[in-house]
Amino acid sequence: MKQDEVGLEEVIRQRIRSLRLARGWSLDALAARCHLSPSTLSRIETGHRRIALDQLVPIARALDTTLDQLVESPDDEDVVIRPQPARQRGVTTWLLSRESTLQGVTVAKMRITPERQTPPGHLGVHPGKEWFTVLSGTANLRLGERTILVEAGQAAEFSTMVPHAISAHGGPVEILTIFDHDGKRAHLHPTDDDPTA
Repeated sequence: MKQDEVGLEEVIRQRIRSLRLARGWSLDALAARCHLSPSTLSRIETGHRRIALDQLVPIARALDTTLDQLVESPDDEDVVIRPQPARQRGVTTWLLSRESTLQGVTVAKMRITPERQTPPGHLGVHPGKEWFTVLSGTANLRLGERTILVEAGQAAEFSTMVPHAISAHGGPVEILTIFDHDGKRAHLHPTDDDPTA
């Protein structure tokens, strides 16, 4: 077995043990949930038994994680994200997450200036939910017929099936936002003829 495989297997063993202990489970409790004997699970955690794929799948499921997360290499990438600004009419966006690590959820910082205007009747709608917090300034959140001012230090969460738009109120606003897959597609990759862009 190669040295890097031994290192990864040790990381997997530590993850199994740490996740089990974080839930306050004994070896017996986890073993019952993944249909292994407590002695087999103990030998897996301590390195006295090789880890087999057919054992990892039920262990991952019992620990409420995925096989991919359990076996991902700790040295895959640099942990520091170096966001590059993307600019379009009245909005600068910095992506602060990697899609692969957040299962389709994107975290972004946005700076919105008053030049971004959404014409009446052109509010966005897409499946899902959206969340943002205001870092500085005041955001003007339009939800259907309502207009809500969200100030620095406040947050908003809403269904994106309600027609919506976020703009700046009285000067630039900076927000930290979380988009699901549909929200990212709607807000970060709008078409050129989309008036809400």
